[in-house]
Amino acid sequence: MTTALTYGDVMHIPVHFDDLDAMGVLHNSRYAVLVERAISLWWAERGVSFSGGRPTTPDAFNVVREYSITFHRPVRGTGDIVVHFWLDAIGTTSADYRFRVTSTDSSTVFAEGRRVNVRLDPATMRPEPWTDGAREIAATILRG
Repeated sequence: MTTALTYGDVMHIPVHFDDLDAMGVLHNSRYAVLVERAISLWWAERGVSFSGGRPTTPDAFNVVREYSITFHRPVRGTGDIVVHFWLDAIGTTSADYRFRVTSTDSSTVFAEGRRVNVRLDPATMRPEPWTDGAREIAATILRG
């Protein structure tokens, strides 16, 4: 499901009929959902997810602090798109992702943006440092 790149990784994500707006193009709000699915699936394949409503590791308990996106071309209709994502930086408690939403052959960039996640302590809901295990996994998609 993933393809190796010079940096980051990619996930093929389907666009469904209910993701489209009245004009038959991917609704602007759905891009965030598709990026979320891609990044969450990637981490889940590496053991960082939720099972039975509980995080499988402390690092799964994180929230989006910032999200920005620039739209270039509309996604028209259903079918697979590709989310290419990477970490631009990982701080003590935050992870700064960049992403592109492209056609499956990567020839068309539909949108690109930034997403910052912050790991939280579930008891206090305050920022908490990433574990060494998460840092090791994150290093594989760190653009350097």
